[in-house]
Amino acid sequence: MRALITRPEQETENLRRKLQARGIQADCAPLLAIDIYRDVALPLQDVTAVLFTSINGARAFCANSPRRDLAVYAVGEATATAARAEGFSVVEAAGGDVEKLAALVRQRHRPADGALLHAAGATLAGDLQAMLQADGYDVRRVTLYAAKPAVALPAAVATDFAAGRYGAALFFSPRTAAVFVTLAQQAGIGGGAAACTALALSANVAAMLAPLGWAEIRIAATPREDDMLALLDE
Repeated sequence: MRALITRPEQETENLRRKLQARGIQADCAPLLAIDIYRDVALPLQDVTAVLFTSINGARAFCANSPRRDLAVYAVGEATATAARAEGFSVVEAAGGDVEKLAALVRQRHRPADGALLHAAGATLAGDLQAMLQADGYDVRRVTLYAAKPAVALPAAVATDFAAGRYGAALFFSPRTAAVFVTLAQQAGIGGGAAACTALALSANVAAMLAPLGWAEIRIAATPREDDMLALLDE
């Protein structure tokens, strides 16, 4: 089988290895380019924990601060792994979306335990700050990166998708799914979806994929990479 990964290039290496171990050839079509902002002054006074809602949030925070002594609440296990790789030692992972991250914070961190800093992107998937502020938390949101959509699919990927050469395509966010659909439609290659099963991290991702006539759209049991891979294993 050949599979298509739609994550940014810097996030695909480990996933590509896992696919290759399963005998699956993987191509990459980065649909978002990550622009990390530099030299941002972070309001860290009285902050005792940081909130990472993406791998890029963790990387962007670390590009702007040497602090690794803060507790980390991460949206999911992949983001938690990235935080540990950056040098954080106290890291907890939620179940993969901002609502579950807010619930984790409420369980583990009282408002009196200190302020929280959310290392956010320019585009938000849910207002985590508002969710927690409603419960009395001091949450400081700082925009540290932007994800810019691709203007076209890589030429080789577009050719192979149009020819029905992909058995599966993996989508990890509603935004990347929407960008792919738009670019495929603009290029006139949407018909290639008929030969391909779309694997979606969540129902929200699957909803963005619906305009194309996929062979099938399958949703991971939980929003984790391992559950995406489990769809392939089945």
